Amino acid sequence: MTSQGYRITAATGLHKGDRAYQQDQVLILANPRVPGCALALVADGMGGKSGGRTASDQVIMTAKQVFDRYTPATDDPTEMLRQLVVESHLMIKLTAITADEEPHSTLAAFLVLPDRSAYSAHAGDSRVYHFRGAEMLRRTVDHSYVQRLIDEGKITEAQANTHPQANLLTGCLGTQQDPPVEITPLDRLEVGDSLLACSDGLWHYLTPRELGAIVSALAPREASEMLIGKARQRARGMGDNLSLALVRFDPIH
Repeated sequence: MTSQGYRITAATGLHKGDRAYQQDQVLILANPRVPGCALALVADGMGGKSGGRTASDQVIMTAKQVFDRYTPATDDPTEMLRQLVVESHLMIKLTAITADEEPHSTLAAFLVLPDRSAYSAHAGDSRVYHFRGAEMLRRTVDHSYVQRLIDEGKITEAQANTHPQANLLTGCLGTQQDPPVEITPLDRLEVGDSLLACSDGLWHYLTPRELGAIVSALAPREASEMLIGKARQRARGMGDNLSLALVRFDPIH
């Protein structure tokens, strides 16, 4: 594709669903010094009402600090994301020492650079999706028990959604074991692409086809509202906290 002019539009969405407390956190940061460089992140906190929020707050604070130190021209983007995962994990473990609960958190983040390269990082079952128009190019693979069953051919994706152990994670931040540090380079971004990070409270209720159709048809703000509205409707009063960060590359007409 020619280097057509583009602008980045973005939106976040956060809803406590049918839970008493909001433990998800979401963030989109633009690099103040470098246009076209941005970090988006979703953290789904777990571990009692204050434990989960403590954990997701730590992820957000750490992300701000790590991203603030990052210089795109000279620093390695994968190393920055690795630091984000490892330092968030350590901060959650440190706060756990003084907390009654066991704070844990998932993480789904993506970094966009001025040359339109992009990277994702994730731990747990919050996801990053990359859409080209309405078509899904890729998504992250959950660190979860049901994903392991899918990989082993024991259950299908559809069965995973209703599996009794659907919430069991094999990796996240704040546990005794080291977190999964999974950093993935994404395809070079084209005009018309969207990147979506979201917690399981959202993706659980929408197929990749539905997600792609909505993020490509609507501006990010309206898309966020529609995605949350659909997930809320389908949860039928049983919905988890849900959060999303959406970035789209729109042509300049």
